[in-house]
Amino acid sequence: MSLPFFRPLPRVVTRPIALIVLIAWVATMATLVAKSYGSSAGRNLATDLARYGSTAVWRGVYYRGEKIGFTVSQTTPTEDGFELQEDGRMQMLLLGQDTAARLRTTARVDSSFTLRSFEFSLDPGTGPVVVKGTVDRPSATSTWRVHLAITSGGATRTETRDLPEAPVMTQNLSRLLADKRLTPGTRHEWTVLDPATLQIAKVSIRVGDRAMVRANDTIVPAFRVDMDFRGLQTTSWVTDTGEVVREESPLGLITVREPAERAQGLSVPGRIQADLLQAAAVVPVTKERIDEPRDVRRLKLRLEGADLSEADLDGVGQTRRGSVIELTDPRLLRPGAPDPAARAYLAAEPLLESDDPLIRAEAEIAVEGVEGDRERAERLTRYVNGLLDKKPTVSLPSAREVLRTKVGDCNEHTALFVAMARSVGIPARIAVGLVFMHGAFYYHAWPEVYITERDGLGLWLPVDPTLNQFPADATHLRLARGGLDRQAAILPLIGRLKMTIDELELAPGTDRVIVGKPAAPAVDAADAVLPIDLPRTASGCRCGRDAKPGDARGSR
Repeated sequence: MSLPFFRPLPRVVTRPIALIVLIAWVATMATLVAKSYGSSAGRNLATDLARYGSTAVWRGVYYRGEKIGFTVSQTTPTEDGFELQEDGRMQMLLLGQDTAARLRTTARVDSSFTLRSFEFSLDPGTGPVVVKGTVDRPSATSTWRVHLAITSGGATRTETRDLPEAPVMTQNLSRLLADKRLTPGTRHEWTVLDPATLQIAKVSIRVGDRAMVRANDTIVPAFRVDMDFRGLQTTSWVTDTGEVVREESPLGLITVREPAERAQGLSVPGRIQADLLQAAAVVPVTKERIDEPRDVRRLKLRLEGADLSEADLDGVGQTRRGSVIELTDPRLLRPGAPDPAARAYLAAEPLLESDDPLIRAEAEIAVEGVEGDRERAERLTRYVNGLLDKKPTVSLPSAREVLRTKVGDCNEHTALFVAMARSVGIPARIAVGLVFMHGAFYYHAWPEVYITERDGLGLWLPVDPTLNQFPADATHLRLARGGLDRQAAILPLIGRLKMTIDELELAPGTDRVIVGKPAAPAVDAADAVLPIDLPRTASGCRCGRDAKPGDARGSR
């Protein structure tokens, strides 16, 4: 059977937001992974791990019983406190593609383990994104301040945030618990700083009973510690001295203390079979099958296992009533009174460097000769789609770095589009949620742009440069808006969300297929991850610099 040349696209498009899934592990296990290409990780492995001595703690990382990597950490005394160091390596399967990953974190704390400074480095193999931070308190009566510096693509952006209390990092949580003495039934709450998402949020901890826990070939006494980080619940077993013996987090990820040699044993016979991200897909219960998302005019669905209190669930083609959400084809949206809040989405942000000269220059090339917000937004959609090579990437999606590497998936497409749109005066923001593809809803990211019409009216419009859709189809279910800190709101949903499609309205003239009756064979999920190189255009049509309105399937 011959394959259309755009068929492998779902490998990229339907990949859930890997960074968000993996950040969930950071917040609970101090384990962040980054995509690395070629043998870059192998070349630096010995150098990176040389700083760890005999007191280092090594842990194997397992997913559903299969070894996928390791972490190593150590605490070194300093003149005024301690230095916490951590490195990690993983070998994962992300929707059919083997992916290597690595991390590095250094945090400095005082004698009471209060955070003073940190450096976090994430290198996707094409250049590192580095987040540095310092924590201070000008006076005993003032608030705490976190000074951040984010470096990507050779440029550094700084910002300062005020906090009511000193933040902690996941690396020193267990030490703080040990310092306060682990007593069954006690509860603690701290403000946690996650450098990967620039997120600062409360973590609630409950100390459970002491039990004998197996760690590799030994059994040690440890306390059960249950942690809740913005709805994400994990379990650890911690010794009296603050050593984490074992950790369990969502999606079946487990870390266990092991000898160094065993922990570093990353060789897995054959391909790693456990797919970390495909497990996050939501398969809906439905009586009618969706063959072509573009044909959907209206979709009414019920969600279970989700907190539906987020204000982001309403508006821009979505209506929420309790647990029921109704989606309308964005092509049916009509402009209304101007939105005065739209101008707030013109400013540059960390990782959305719309004020960068290179971003602005590229955007001006993309919209050259085009007038009107709607026409320019469509040109940008086609341009970004054609500009980037479609490859799964686990990274911090800095728009400047994406423009330099021209590689990525939905995160990178969205970050670059938003920065470029803002640079030419079109308000844009990031939406995250689910999109339907080949029988399931996958976690995805896409932009929303504000279109000012010539009569002064305006509207927010979802678009999808990854799928080359202008506007996006009606199966884009938005769960949150904003940067990485806001996107983390969907973490508790992963692996728990259930969906039922109550009503499905298709475009007039569309053949309706009842589930269970004979129908033309749909694309199988296995076919969606075939290791075939993708063309530079994702939709089997002209796009990018040569795009013309109506070229792509996304326009029909």
